[in-house]
Amino acid sequence: MNYFITGGSGFIGTHLVDVLAERNPEAKIYNLDIVENNHGGRSVYVNCDVRNAINIDGVTTTEDDVIFNFAAVHRTPGHPEHAYFETNIRGAENVCDFARRSGIRKIVFTSSIAPYAASEEMKTEDMLPTPNTAYGISKLVAEKTHQIWQSENPERELPILRPGVVFGKNEAGNFTRLYWSIRKRKFMYPGRKNTIKACIYVKELVEFMLYKLQNHNKGCELYNCTFEPAFTIEQIVETMKQVTGLKRHVMLMPVWLIMPAATVIGALGAPMGICPARVRKLMISTNISGKKMAESGYKFHYTLTEAMADWLKDNDGKALE
Repeated sequence: MNYFITGGSGFIGTHLVDVLAERNPEAKIYNLDIVENNHGGRSVYVNCDVRNAINIDGVTTTEDDVIFNFAAVHRTPGHPEHAYFETNIRGAENVCDFARRSGIRKIVFTSSIAPYAASEEMKTEDMLPTPNTAYGISKLVAEKTHQIWQSENPERELPILRPGVVFGKNEAGNFTRLYWSIRKRKFMYPGRKNTIKACIYVKELVEFMLYKLQNHNKGCELYNCTFEPAFTIEQIVETMKQVTGLKRHVMLMPVWLIMPAATVIGALGAPMGICPARVRKLMISTNISGKKMAESGYKFHYTLTEAMADWLKDNDGKALE
């Protein structure tokens, strides 16, 4: 059996490789990425740019093989708009074409909550997506591309997962920046404390992927992947402080002051990732319902506190990074 992971050198892909190698040591794991990484010998690296046709020499595929499609341009803000469409849409087309030519019937596609757009209104899988960023639009089109592939053959299986903010070891993203901002006494609540931020621990996301491979009805299934209910920024900050032992008073910065301050800090080089665009993101909720995931039969392995503690343990109890 073969596993093909596009974008496998990244944060989620690396965690998935660790689990697959441990639980299915007889399987071959192929990492299709532009960044070389064989995960210490646990995977076979294949130099692959998903913007181009995917061809892997010398590999015999079977209909039981699985593709995990993680390859994406995702950090926003951070890229020119055309980059999201180029990689995320063309990548989806080329991954699906590779599956067609190879006779592979299972793709797990990791999308995003970005197709919903940030909003105070709770979003469920039944709602019409209304993306308002290049990233969100490109991921929604990529979802449709995968759905077309699945619809061509009723035997094909397609779990589409829309994770909230994914955190854990080597994330180097929102939660890591938040932790170090608190630790260095540089974080203040931007405008309010009750902003909802849907999130998921990376190990939980990987476990759910594998659960859906084993417990999936033929066809396409769509799941938001987030703790249910989603947590507020204050709950996340207080949990982070509790688990790591940080003794910090986090102040509330009023709206009338925060944007001018972010503009000045951004002009100084955006230390800790602080800039007006990121601050605006912090002030708007991502109120995503994880109820469907919670009611799917899947049993969560971690609470928010347990997830943070496990992340800290993975870093020898020293820090969250």
